[in-house]
Amino acid sequence: MLRKIFIFILCLFPWFVSSLVISDYSYYNKLILPFFAFNNLFYTISWTLIYIFNAVGMCCLFGNYKFKDIPKSYKLSLIINYLFNQGFTLAFFGLENNFLGFVFCLGTFVSSLFLFEEANQLIDCKSKLLYPNIILSLYATILSLTIYFMNI
Repeated sequence: MLRKIFIFILCLFPWFVSSLVISDYSYYNKLILPFFAFNNLFYTISWTLIYIFNAVGMCCLFGNYKFKDIPKSYKLSLIINYLFNQGFTLAFFGLENNFLGFVFCLGTFVSSLFLFEEANQLIDCKSKLLYPNIILSLYATILSLTIYFMNI
C-alpha cells in the first residue's frame, strides 16, 4: 500500500512543477477576458483534478506493466503532453505572452488526443480518466485564442 502511495506521489508531483516556479498569476486578471472565461479558482480546481486523474491513470498503467514494457509511443505522448502543459504556465504567466500561451494550449490539446489514444490501447477503462484533460484543454485553447485576439 505504501509503495502505491509513493508511486502515485511520484506520478502526481511533476504536474505541479511549473506552478511552483510561477507565483504571480495576476496577469490573467489584467487582461480583457471573454464572457465565457471562468475565474482563477475554477482553473485551479479543474487542473488539479486533471493532474490527479493523470497520475491515477499512470499508476494503473505502472501496476499493469513494467516500465520497460510500456510502449515508447505512450511515453513520448506523455512527455510531449507534459511539456506543453508545463510550458503554458511559463509562457503565459511567466513571459506574459498571449500568443505563446495559445500555442502551448493547442499543443496540450493535440497531445492530449494522442495520449488518450495511446492509453486507450494499453488500459481501456482508465483512459477515460483523460476525457476531462481533453475537454479542458480544448476549452483552454479556444479561450487563449480569444484572449490573444481581444488583447492585441
